[in-house]
Amino acid sequence: MQTLEENILDVTLLEPRQKHPTIFARFDELAEGESLTIHNDHDPKPLYYQLLGERGNIFIWKYLEQGPENWKVQMTKHTIGENEETIGEIATKDLRKAKIFKKYGIDFCCGGKKTLKEACAKKGLDITKIEQELQEADTNTRPIPYGDWSLSFLADYIVNTHHSYVTQTLPDLCGYAAKVAKVHGQNQPELLRINELVKEINAELMSHMQKEEKVLFPYIKELETVHAGEKPMHAAQFGTVQAPINMMEMEHEVVGKNLAEIRTLSNNYTLPEDACASYSLLYRLLAEFEDDLFLHIHLENNILFPKALKLEKR
Repeated sequence: MQTLEENILDVTLLEPRQKHPTIFARFDELAEGESLTIHNDHDPKPLYYQLLGERGNIFIWKYLEQGPENWKVQMTKHTIGENEETIGEIATKDLRKAKIFKKYGIDFCCGGKKTLKEACAKKGLDITKIEQELQEADTNTRPIPYGDWSLSFLADYIVNTHHSYVTQTLPDLCGYAAKVAKVHGQNQPELLRINELVKEINAELMSHMQKEEKVLFPYIKELETVHAGEKPMHAAQFGTVQAPINMMEMEHEVVGKNLAEIRTLSNNYTLPEDACASYSLLYRLLAEFEDDLFLHIHLENNILFPKALKLEKR
């Protein structure tokens, strides 16, 4: 395999019309897993999109130096059979990167099955900038190892932490949404719709959590004990765990869409000048509730459910 020092191309030494053809030729010569580092005097971002369009999603793009005078980019060719990670998988490996997704409005929980390229293309985002920020994500704090936990422990954690939070918080959210809509709805009609959306979220989640706690989570726990050889498996009324998981994921998506609409209606929870204390508290509660629910759904959609499906197949 070529070393980084052996495979460097200084495109500042080439005529403009020779630059991209030369880079493409050098890239095509790479074996799987090998890298080409290019030096340039400006951001070669247009090259990224041209390479993606003409060669497909077969490379990793990494900035080594970003101006203002010199730019260095390392392009590494994927190994065959190596699938690009989904947003959910990226967040599962290092939840600290979820902050970057949230910053750009990228849904890593309900939309966690998309790749970063797909999500950025849909929202018209600059993928090279986001990939750079992901590479530089804060590593000073140790992420909680949710992915290392047993399914039973993770299910109990979700119930005791996130289900408990939802149960305690929703009554206050419903109360403040109704109160603020009544007082300020005439001048800010979006509050009337926000109130309706909060009611829908309340009804959906209270029913949803009961189904998880009474049916799905106990079955997942039983799968784990059966796999450990501790007890025989009982036939489930729903056949395979895929059926209730599909239902839970659809319900997650409904709630996620409601929260996304609330964020849009509230202009990212921006308060008007005449906002009262209840108005301010409502938006703060909504923002906190959204943060908690993102993690809540991420733990289920991207960790608990995929692991349960794999375990059942065994």
